[in-house]
Amino acid sequence: MIVKRLPLTLLLTGLLLLTGCSHLMPVSYYQLDGGPVASKTADKEGMSVLLGPITVADYLQREALLQRQDDGSLSTAFTARWAGSLATDLDRQVLRQLASRINSQRLVLASDNPNYKAQVQVLLSITRLDSGPRQPAVLEGQWRLVGRDGQLLDTRLVHLEEKHKGSIADQVRAQSEVVQQLVAQLASAVKNHGNTPLAAEEPRRKTPAPAARQEPPKMPVAEPIRIDAEVFRF
Repeated sequence: MIVKRLPLTLLLTGLLLLTGCSHLMPVSYYQLDGGPVASKTADKEGMSVLLGPITVADYLQREALLQRQDDGSLSTAFTARWAGSLATDLDRQVLRQLASRINSQRLVLASDNPNYKAQVQVLLSITRLDSGPRQPAVLEGQWRLVGRDGQLLDTRLVHLEEKHKGSIADQVRAQSEVVQQLVAQLASAVKNHGNTPLAAEEPRRKTPAPAARQEPPKMPVAEPIRIDAEVFRF
């Protein structure tokens, strides 16, 4: 009996050792890099922009740093994590980078003040942002610009790629790069449309007063002519 139980005991012991080692492996935490920012102070009277809502795919709303495999599947990186929520980090990075590129301090996140009246509102949806040991960093999504009166100014579907050297650190660099490229597109579009004057409304024409109803002319009434005559009988 002891001989038969020995392989099972060794197997359980090995599994426990592997589990313990996995917990002891150091974990590195990463954030997106916003790149260089202009050193000059942003203009307090610059363009007003309402940023958001910014939506990200469900699989990105976690701290786990995922790895895209050759067959397209995603796996968790055991020794790497995002330092906090990736969705929150994207909000912060896009706001900071866009403010620097358009040189304005008048940018507000829609999550903080959805009723802010801005010259331009930026709506952003990110459906993919990942990479893998042998897969480039890829960002896919769509952005839309909406004017002050609610009209659609511009829209674009986005697919951006950036190569890397394979390490987790260089993958994060590549993902940061595609985010910077996305913000560069947004900044160019916002500058083009943000200063466009609103179309002047056509003056309303005064509704003419209804013409007075004209009554038809009265026809003269024929009155019987009275003849005063005497009748004589013979």
